[in-house]
Amino acid sequence: MAALSYSSSKPISSSYQALSYRLLLLLTLLPLTVAFFAFILQWQGGLIDPLLSSPDPFQFPGMDYPGSNSRPHRRSVSDCVDVLGQSRSPAFPYFKDWNFEFGSNLRPKICIVSSTAAGLEQILPWIFYHKVIGVSTFFLFVEGKAASPVVSKVLESIPGVEVIYRTKELEEQQAKSRIWNETWLAKFFYKPCNHELFVKQTLNMEMAIVMSRDAGMDWIIHLDTDELIHPSSARQYSVRQLLADLPEDVDMVVFPNYESCVERDDIIEPFTEVSMFKKNFDHLPIEAYLGNYRRAIRGNPNYFLTYGNGKAAARIQDHLRPHGAHRWHNYMKAPKEIKLDEAAVLHYTYTKFSDLTSRRDRCGCKPTKEDVKKCFMLEFDRAAFIIASTATEEEMLRWYRHHVVWTNKALNLKLLKRGILTRIYTPMVGKSHNSRT
Repeated sequence: MAALSYSSSKPISSSYQALSYRLLLLLTLLPLTVAFFAFILQWQGGLIDPLLSSPDPFQFPGMDYPGSNSRPHRRSVSDCVDVLGQSRSPAFPYFKDWNFEFGSNLRPKICIVSSTAAGLEQILPWIFYHKVIGVSTFFLFVEGKAASPVVSKVLESIPGVEVIYRTKELEEQQAKSRIWNETWLAKFFYKPCNHELFVKQTLNMEMAIVMSRDAGMDWIIHLDTDELIHPSSARQYSVRQLLADLPEDVDMVVFPNYESCVERDDIIEPFTEVSMFKKNFDHLPIEAYLGNYRRAIRGNPNYFLTYGNGKAAARIQDHLRPHGAHRWHNYMKAPKEIKLDEAAVLHYTYTKFSDLTSRRDRCGCKPTKEDVKKCFMLEFDRAAFIIASTATEEEMLRWYRHHVVWTNKALNLKLLKRGILTRIYTPMVGKSHNSRT
């Protein structure tokens, strides 16, 4: 019996040992498997974060931002240099999801109309900035570089951007516009350069009103691509919130313009390198404005180098019409208009030395005092055109430093303390890691 008992217990012991080995192996492999699985999930080389991926496989040039671990570009580095005309170091932290709740039910819906010949290095950060602050739709009437295939392809791929080309059909359609019957605009008809641009902008604004109604927009703003809305008084720095808070009977709202004051002559990326602005007289006490006027103009013809009457946003409604590039009106009533006390339009004018020659190259005017009056509305533009057309490079740079660049730090500090100048850093948030300060 003892032998029988011994022999029968041996297989039971063997089974128990085998089960123990299996459990021990399972307990050993389980944490290794979990660790390996965790490593796979966190590995950045193979898995794509759906929050960072774009539904459009085309990747815009310059969309990588400093410190990001983005996927490889589909375009070559040389392509990016060709498109942007500069190094691939980004000037703005573009994200790959350009939707920004595009098509959502957030109200009011705001659109911007612009007539531009700029390149991607200027238009892309301009669009991105305004999408961030609440603009959903852009009607871009393009010419020149902006209408080139490589630029327009990028613009057309951005949600909420509609590109309109200056075709023969467009010109024929605009030739029938009632704008040509406006007596207040007649003095600008059939004149070159800035006068021609002013009329084109007005015609484009008229078309954009119809397009904005079809797109279900609530507000429309006309801006150039060297201008940024600065909704400083709005909650969360939102132009949508700013317009939503207005009384329902307000038809139009004016953003007084602030003009850029560059402190160097080698600015490359104005939106990320310029922080000092001259405040509009509408935002200054009359005593401060008059008391510092001569210091503020620094020998130039006027308080601002270019315009000073701001830009207006209009509520989309029946009989709305443009009233020049800066205002809107209504064919059937006197619209109720208010002027904002804090919010502004930041105008980056003559921020780059190359702006002198680029303006000259766009206009075939003769560089004489009499002829430039036919081409340019503003005295400073006339003087700048003559210098760019007649002076040497060294003379042009000397003129630019004297009339445009704010190199007198003592004067700058004095005018900052008196409120004539102000520092605005918000558009510089996306500053490139290698931009000069």
